[in-house]
Amino acid sequence: MRKTGKHSASGEVGGNSSEPLKRSLYCEITDRIIADLERGCVPWVKPWGSAKASLGLPKNAATGRGYSGINILILWGAVIEHGYAGQNWLTFRQALSLGGNVRKGEHGTTIVHADRFIPKNEKERAKTEDTEPQAVPFLKRFTVFNVAQCEGLPDELYSQPEPLPERHIIPHAEALVCKTGADIRIGGDRAFYMPSADFVQLPPQPAFFEQINYYRTCFHELGHWTGHPTRLARDLSGSFGTNAYAREELVAEITAAFTCSSLGIEPTVRHADYIASWLEVLREDNRAIFRAASLASKAADFLLAFQTDAETKMRKGIAA
Repeated sequence: MRKTGKHSASGEVGGNSSEPLKRSLYCEITDRIIADLERGCVPWVKPWGSAKASLGLPKNAATGRGYSGINILILWGAVIEHGYAGQNWLTFRQALSLGGNVRKGEHGTTIVHADRFIPKNEKERAKTEDTEPQAVPFLKRFTVFNVAQCEGLPDELYSQPEPLPERHIIPHAEALVCKTGADIRIGGDRAFYMPSADFVQLPPQPAFFEQINYYRTCFHELGHWTGHPTRLARDLSGSFGTNAYAREELVAEITAAFTCSSLGIEPTVRHADYIASWLEVLREDNRAIFRAASLASKAADFLLAFQTDAETKMRKGIAA
């Protein structure tokens, strides 16, 4: 999905504006994703064979904070469209604060932030009726620039990690899977998560044509695993062919993409025939991709927290 802002480096950029929640903004982003899916280009999968851009989740280069939800897909889309080498982003003013600047003529990428406000008439109504006022959701638009669009920034902001090779046993991915404590059973020729018994089933790794697909599939199923009532408590009751099933598959697919990318594994589509069901969901509900991306961010954070916790404990052990 490709989304670029209308502001350039020569104009007023880097600020933010707010507007009442409009169907047009949801439609604008959803329609771009639908168009990509219709062309067979999945927004969370790089459409090229060789690695032009580094993997990883996009983050703000000034604060170090990672972006989440739909903004990951928006920024990944911009990286894909423009061939940026990295995932670091800045506002216009942040670039200046770091001693650099956005090059003249560069166009920013618009990202969004959900918030809520209480209109004046709603406050008056609630006061008159002695009830709680109802907040109205709205979206703020922010314009950001990739560091590749900037000059004069500290060198470390331009450096990017190399992607992992296609065929490789990945120790840190293996370690993360183990640290989750999930009941993972190896065998058979199918991959699935069984909510009622709370276990993941995977074929043995040699059964995959490319060994790296074992990890992609594993993190897809662990994405479902995060939805168990004892974890993030998503609705896992949808049967095959229903919209509820397609929505959960979309969450698991994006979770796998976010998790894999964070680990340096290039995301891919687990099953291409999912695309038709995703299209149906997105065409019916222009907020579905926002919800799916938000839930996927929470699921990926849940999985990656096991890695962070283990590393923290190890560092404390060394310090002791």
